[in-house]
Amino acid sequence: MERLMGMSDQVWARHASPWSVYSRFAILPLLALAVWSRVWIGAWAWGAVALVLLWTWVNPRAFPPPARLDSWASRGVLGERVFLTRRDEVAGHHRRWAAILSVAAFPGALVMAWGLWALDAAWVVFGTLLTMIPKIWFVDRMVWVYADWRRQTGKELGDV
Repeated sequence: MERLMGMSDQVWARHASPWSVYSRFAILPLLALAVWSRVWIGAWAWGAVALVLLWTWVNPRAFPPPARLDSWASRGVLGERVFLTRRDEVAGHHRRWAAILSVAAFPGALVMAWGLWALDAAWVVFGTLLTMIPKIWFVDRMVWVYADWRRQTGKELGDV
């Protein structure tokens, strides 16, 4: 996924902006809204879906690198980078929980998809929440990954 997103060092630096992280939390609800919009705009909903997918790619590039890297969001991005690029340096319990949280998001995505197919707003909201909660927990786990990696290697913020 990292390769598909074209995540260079510069893009990772920009993605560490809390604006990038927190605005990404809106992507899944926006995607659900784009799919739901087929009710109002018919086939033009494909354009709305395309815009959300474009924003998914643009988002890590849209904000300048943060002046400081000590926010929860920035440390989550740095931890994700450590997790992806230095996987052998990440403790087994972190790798295990990352896998569990990734799998835990899947049932929520199915519920959301069913709600979108059936046009049932309650199921869409419920499924979206069931998908987002493990995703946010994953970011929090990446904060922990980054803290452990710093303790283990002695490297400072931004040395990733």
